[in-house]
Amino acid sequence: MSIHIHFIGGGNMASAIIGGLKTNGFEMSHITVIEPDAEKRTQLSATYGVQNLDTYVENLDSATCQNIIVLAVKPQILQEVCQNLAKKISRKSSPLIISIAAGVQCDAIASWLGGYAAIVRVMPNTPAQIQAGVSALFATPSVNETQRLQAEQILSAVGKTLWLSEEHKMDAVTAISGSGPAYVFYLIEALQEAAIKLGLTLDEARLLSLETFAGASLLAKQSAIDIQTLRAQLTSKGGTTEQGILALERANTKGIIQAATEAAARRANELGTLLGKG
Repeated sequence: MSIHIHFIGGGNMASAIIGGLKTNGFEMSHITVIEPDAEKRTQLSATYGVQNLDTYVENLDSATCQNIIVLAVKPQILQEVCQNLAKKISRKSSPLIISIAAGVQCDAIASWLGGYAAIVRVMPNTPAQIQAGVSALFATPSVNETQRLQAEQILSAVGKTLWLSEEHKMDAVTAISGSGPAYVFYLIEALQEAAIKLGLTLDEARLLSLETFAGASLLAKQSAIDIQTLRAQLTSKGGTTEQGILALERANTKGIIQAATEAAARRANELGTLLGKG
């Protein structure tokens, strides 16, 4: 039985996943994107060769094709999308629903789908656009092992995957990996500005800041040594790095970063509750 993936929404994350699937050899004729924006439909067709529709088809699943439906719309319109979708799917073929809409919990999605609960909730992040992302996944009990594997394969096309056993951990994931790229960009921005104040040109500051973050991250990823030890190895007694680290410690930088992630997690929880009320 063939697999057909229907993307409802053709924005950046949907495009990133489709691009990753293409790179991994998935048959593009087995992907349909339902997207009301004509410009986005044209771009997706030209770039990937996928099928495009401007509205829902009458039946998004059938006995002759195993269907996966990816909800790739903004959280604010997910309720309306799901309520329309509930009229189009048949429970006979048990399509897998994958939601990448941030914050909205599986119970709310199932309710809007009229009680249909074969749902995998996913929190990807923006580096998925270059297939270097990390996605956390949570499956409801209605999702079978084959569907779990299918969800993992789809998200693996854009980076690493991590299964969560408890859905409430999604708030922490949102705060760390979902919002995390913005924190990294903020730190790169700060290092770049500091470099300019020390007399380097913008081009020099940009190159040194970007390559330092990229190289250090790659070293940490590939090294068998833990992060704390790697940092300690660079911090020679009485040296320049030690003075920099002491300044960061005096400013309570770790505490500030922890406060930032806690604030992001709280907001994720608040938005999930708000969006799920319907």
